[in-house]
Amino acid sequence: MSAPFFKRLNEGWNAEPNAPYPRVMVSGTDILVEFFLNPFQFQQFGADDQGIIRFLDCSRYRFGATNDEGWYLGQCRYSKIAPAWGEFYEISGTDSRLDEPDDWKTVNEASSASRHFLFYFRDDTFECIASDWRFEPKSTNALFQHFKAR
Repeated sequence: MSAPFFKRLNEGWNAEPNAPYPRVMVSGTDILVEFFLNPFQFQQFGADDQGIIRFLDCSRYRFGATNDEGWYLGQCRYSKIAPAWGEFYEISGTDSRLDEPDDWKTVNEASSASRHFLFYFRDDTFECIASDWRFEPKSTNALFQHFKAR
């Protein structure tokens, strides 16, 4: 049995470290997560720039209260195995702790989605099981505008 593997997905960007103010929205079977971007580390973003990630064909998601303090104190189920706090990951491999939280919300029971995504914000943890993810193509999404220009 292999341990979970954490692949970091936020290359060249991240959430604002002090006040990202993440917001989770359900749109059909998709989940959108909107948050402020980090202009301190990534100067291509301004102080008011927001990122929006769309998770496609979600079977379930959770938006929990584990924060950075809890993670460093070992109170998060991934504290001892995730590479770092404050990052966006896809988790693969065997994960015997996936179903430990009891605050999962079902979006689409018929979904065959199997990819596990995890985003550690300063005061919150977002997780979902989805088919895929992408930057939401809205004009207000600084991530989409930045990476589209490349």
